[in-house]
Amino acid sequence: MLINRYIIVPIQLHLCISKASTTPFLFSVPGFWTSFKMEGKASKERKSYRSVLSNYRLGKTLGVGCFAKVKLAVHNLTGIKVAIKILDRQTLDEFETMKVRREVNIMRQLSHPHIVRLFEVIETTSHIYVVMEYMNSGELFYYITEKGRLNEDEARHFFQQIISGIEYCHHHMVVHRDLKPENLLLDSKRNVKIADFGLGNIMRDGHFLKTSCGSPNYAAPEVVGNRLYAGPEADVWSCGVILYALICGRLPFDDDNLPGLYAKIRNGSYTVSNHMSRGANDLIARIFEVNPVDRISIPEIRQHPWFQQHIPRYISNATIESLYDTTKVEEEVVREMVNMGFDICEVIGSVLNHLQNEITVTYYLLLHRQFQGRFSYGRSELGESSSQELFDHTRIFLRSVSALEQKWTLGFKSQASPHQTMMDVLKVFHSINVQWKQIGPYNMKCLWNPPSSKALNGKFVDQFPQIPQIKPVDGKTEPSTATNGMGIRKHDVVKFELQLYRGSTELYVLDLQWLNGPPFLFLEICASFLFAVGVM
Repeated sequence: MLINRYIIVPIQLHLCISKASTTPFLFSVPGFWTSFKMEGKASKERKSYRSVLSNYRLGKTLGVGCFAKVKLAVHNLTGIKVAIKILDRQTLDEFETMKVRREVNIMRQLSHPHIVRLFEVIETTSHIYVVMEYMNSGELFYYITEKGRLNEDEARHFFQQIISGIEYCHHHMVVHRDLKPENLLLDSKRNVKIADFGLGNIMRDGHFLKTSCGSPNYAAPEVVGNRLYAGPEADVWSCGVILYALICGRLPFDDDNLPGLYAKIRNGSYTVSNHMSRGANDLIARIFEVNPVDRISIPEIRQHPWFQQHIPRYISNATIESLYDTTKVEEEVVREMVNMGFDICEVIGSVLNHLQNEITVTYYLLLHRQFQGRFSYGRSELGESSSQELFDHTRIFLRSVSALEQKWTLGFKSQASPHQTMMDVLKVFHSINVQWKQIGPYNMKCLWNPPSSKALNGKFVDQFPQIPQIKPVDGKTEPSTATNGMGIRKHDVVKFELQLYRGSTELYVLDLQWLNGPPFLFLEICASFLFAVGVM
């Protein structure tokens, strides 16, 4: 049986967006997951998956679904327990196949203490095997079901870890879109990790999501209303539903039928529990803002007094960029592998070159176990040690929050209120002859029919350099067309979309996205707009 084996190494996500392509290009390990390759003969498809997973001892079945089963396994060389999701190709429909591809492509980018770790993907003609970190205490859902409502300290402990993990996802341009207690797993010390990225998506500058994903009870108003949404705000809403369920032991939005449920979500109608503290009530109320522009952001959640109580230092001080530095080799792990019988040169070469073999899998399993042993989730231990000592010791690499936000928050930033910002924008549009139509909250479709250069913005447009006429190859001059000095025909129009959304604390981002018409003309209207508001 021919097998495609893929080793998961923590790498950074890069996006490349061009006019010709509407999907991001994901930087990947060479030969990783580019397609479902059908290799081998049909007669070999019936071979037992136990022979394919010869590096693991399979144990009990942890769960069974329509398209997959999850089994407990032990890695033979290290003795480390893992969970292996086994998917049968014959039962996977197109949607489920897409979910598997998406989940693997997303999870291989992520390496965080509160996100389930992906170690390896093995692919055959009949099955796909996804080897992941084993979480031995099951779903947060069953924990809530068994214990009922939690005290606020315990609820805050879980919520802080969830926010830490989802903030890391957003900084890597990933939105989960299906956050719920069933997709949050617990370890033996009751630390939570985010799992199941099958409905996740990649965020791109200037683009908004349309698909209504996830469980209805946890979905945001803009999602159930089939409106465009940026993604992070919808995840924040789901986190609020989870927090409410942790504190109250029930869901804030529930109904016997979907229309009734959707109406409650769209109106933000929920019952405030009497036993909820004032701080928790205030935070939840700010999360359950129906308009995503007014909804509290993750940086603001981090600064909320209720969230700040008993916060572990590793969450409060910085954003964890990656658990491991893939440009270096961990000496202790290499020594351990040499003691197992591996050749030191092969280990170092395989790790540094990201080779896809048993050596790399073993290395990252051992490295992950070493990190788990060194890293402390507890509040008291973290409070007694300096952040520098902790981060240096565990090789956690940091990136500033502000730098990350600047990387993907593109557009014109404003500190004015959303309403005032839109009023100012529309006044400017009126002055430069832009027409608009509202298609959603703080969302407009716009059309600009350029007048003569003199009428447009006076001397500003005339400052553009004159572009000489270009003659065809045959030397004949094209029929003359009135232009504005930039070679743009006066009867050309440009269509674009305007969306105002929250960028960070006290900042709103106005995004202008080109839809149709000459691109240079769109740049001209953007320049005219910036000039009119005093930016240029």
